[in-house]
Formats: sequence, C-alpha cells, structure tokens
Amino acid sequence: MSVTESKNVRQHILDVAKSIIGKKGYSAVGLNEVLQSAQVPKGSFYHYFGSKDAFGVALLDGYFELYLEDMTRIFQRAGLSGHQKLGLYWQQWIDNQTGETESGNCLAVKLGAEVADLSEPMRQALDRGTSSIIESLAGAITHGVADRSLSISETPQRTAFRLYALWLGASVMAKITGTAAPFDEARTMSDTVLNHPG
Repeated sequence: MSVTESKNVRQHILDVAKSIIGKKGYSAVGLNEVLQSAQVPKGSFYHYFGSKDAFGVALLDGYFELYLEDMTRIFQRAGLSGHQKLGLYWQQWIDNQTGETESGNCLAVKLGAEVADLSEPMRQALDRGTSSIIESLAGAITHGVADRSLSISETPQRTAFRLYALWLGASVMAKITGTAAPFDEARTMSDTVLNHPG
C-alpha cells in the first residue's frame, strides 16, 4: 500500500467515525462499529492509530481544522461588517446544532464533557481546538470594533471567551429542552455583550 493510499484509508476511518460519534458519542461507539462501517479490517486499526486515545485526538484535530477553515471563510467575506459576519457565524452554529446542515453535530459540544475526564490527550486536543476558535472569534470582534459595527467593554479575547462559553451552554440547553429557544437567548445576549441593538 502506498503512502497516499494509507493516508486515504486513515482519513476514511476518521470521516466515518466523525459521523457515527457525532450522533452517539465517543464512549458509546466501539472500534468494531467504526471499522465495520468503514469496511476496514480490525487488525489494521493500529497501523493507522497507535491507540484509541491517538485515534480520538486525530478525530478532534481533524474536526477543528475543518471548523476553523469554515470560520475563516465567514470572517473573510468581503462587503460585510463585523456584526454581520458574526451573525452568519451564529446562524451556522444554530443550523449545525439543529440538524439543518450536513456537517454533523459540533464535536466540541458532543464530546467536551464526555471525554475531558476520560482522556488527557483528548482533553488537550479539545483545549487546543476551542482555544483556536476563541482566537478566531477574538479576531472577528477586533475587526468589528475597528469598523464600528461592534462596541465592547472588555478585551476582544475576553469577550470571545465569554461568547464561546455562552454558545456552548446554549447548545447543551437546546439538547436538554429539545428546542432552539436557548439559541434565541444566546443571540440576544451576544448582541448585548457586543453592544449592538437587535
């Protein structure tokens, strides 16, 4: 098997796992289920991943890489104010969590509480990924302040941290209540934090 073929098989396993784990969670999904769905022999798993933790880290790293690419596409759109760009980001978040897109559930929401206490390498991957998201949000807020569509009372970094935590919490509450109402509250609170009237 060539290096390219090996990378393709590895990525195929991760793609299949993301879909299954996004629905069921990490602990509820066995490696056999993933490998059977991917149609990859069980014995070859450790050829691609040194351990189940390494597999989980690779899954999260890949997820966050794509997530950040999506954020960058939104925040680099021309002709929009910082407030409008953040509005698009919040809407994409809502669509993702309510199943209106094909991108699947947010793994940070789905796995954050589940694996943080079970796997230190996966907790670190979650920390790296969410920190990068907060950094990207802080950059978007900085641009919004510069174009005067946003006004904040704290640093962009602190504001981004608060907003990300708010939206993570809204995602959990949306699951608990079975409604999208928590996202309406999160959007209203986001406008308040960013001093932009709704």
